[in-house]
Amino acid sequence: MTRVAAIDCGTNSIRLLISEVQDEGKIRDITRTMEIIRLGAGVDATGEIAPEALERARVALEGYVRQMKFEKVTRVRMVATSATRDAKNQQEFFHMTAELLGQIQPGAQAEVVSGEEEALLSFNGAVADLEPDRGPFCVIDLGGGSTEFVVGTADGEILGTHSARMGCVRLTERIMRTDPPTESEIEIATEYVAERTAEVEKIVPVDKARTIVGCAGTFTTLSALAQGLERYDADAIHGSELRFEALRVLLQQLIGLPSDVRALNPVIHPGRADVIAGGAVAVEGIMQLIERNGDARSFFISEKDILDGIIAGLVAEGTPR
Repeated sequence: MTRVAAIDCGTNSIRLLISEVQDEGKIRDITRTMEIIRLGAGVDATGEIAPEALERARVALEGYVRQMKFEKVTRVRMVATSATRDAKNQQEFFHMTAELLGQIQPGAQAEVVSGEEEALLSFNGAVADLEPDRGPFCVIDLGGGSTEFVVGTADGEILGTHSARMGCVRLTERIMRTDPPTESEIEIATEYVAERTAEVEKIVPVDKARTIVGCAGTFTTLSALAQGLERYDADAIHGSELRFEALRVLLQQLIGLPSDVRALNPVIHPGRADVIAGGAVAVEGIMQLIERNGDARSFFISEKDILDGIIAGLVAEGTPR
């Protein structure tokens, strides 16, 4: 048996999944963890990763390296997404990751993946537990700086992908700066999201999808809130269904609350409380996109995402024994 690891470093959070590849090829999760590091704080305005954000990433990654050593991980792949794609000083970040990940696998370092590859990895992870006859699927990975859309079939045929430059952190930093956001800010953010989803509509055949899958922190948090969970419970969230009609009521409530009140809810991570209103505006725009292009009126929520897609790729490539 071999242990492999996947790390996803996005605009808002850094996440680790360690999995065990068993002799018969089955994959078993060992640990899954997340920390909010806000790597993309200010990148939209300055074009650079801030020194304090880089330090937060280093501290989190050092902790992950200790965890991987303890779990005897032999192979790791780390992907970096929207914030590092946009940053002029990305080499400082890569040098730091090479120094740390090299302790697990010589030569390993973070790699910037395109929005399209990010979408494919998310798709492969998100649909893993869904019945094939519910396809084709539209997987929507709503992140901090971008949102990935991919439509594909259960057997892996990809019909279209697009990475839209909208995410909960980007919308908050660029437009929704007041806490809670003003009516004017909400209106401008809504228009911005509408422009981005119009681009998606031209590229991705959303109308071919029978099942809409939402993954990543905004969607999973919305599921926890909709279910009235008293603590974050991944098992209860994974596979849950969020109907648009009920979700709209929840989104309006969230947008209207100040972030310190949102943070009092135990299922909202403190590092997500100040940006989830931006995520809520994005989700509303996504629902309108889906309503224009098909009969689906709900999201199915997946706790599996890009991390699971990375692990599946490592296993498919073959792992040293």
